[in-house]
Amino acid sequence: MSALGLDLTKNLSYFTIPAVFISCLAPHSYAIATASLKVFDNAQPRGFLDAVAKSETLDKPTKARIMRAEGASANGFETIGLYAAAVVAANTAGVDTKFLNFATLGYVASRYAFLYTYIILGENRKLSTLRSLIWGSGIALIMSLFIKAGYAISK
Repeated sequence: MSALGLDLTKNLSYFTIPAVFISCLAPHSYAIATASLKVFDNAQPRGFLDAVAKSETLDKPTKARIMRAEGASANGFETIGLYAAAVVAANTAGVDTKFLNFATLGYVASRYAFLYTYIILGENRKLSTLRSLIWGSGIALIMSLFIKAGYAISK
């Protein structure tokens, strides 16, 4: 058992896909809640960013945070397919459970750290490199799953 109560001797990798999906959806939900339903129009959801930009009720820092949250959400949806494919490839190839758990739980941690640095710390431009490093570490974990799968299947 881990400190979080997880049995790391069992393969937890497939459970991380919903956790990553939540990390994609949560920033969008945060953006809507921050902007309020007066700005978000569910009948025209694609116009949300334009409505935020034109809103006279939101101050500039709030608008910027909403824009960053939407960017973080889009980034997650852009990479979740690659992540899910890596998880399936690694499982299909029979990659070691210990490594699967390390890489997939590490990726989940990187996504949530990315969200925090992008949305909350993002107003400090000097920290943008940290955000990029966190994103890069997550992508490296995805690629490691594919590489391990390649090695496992070629044996």
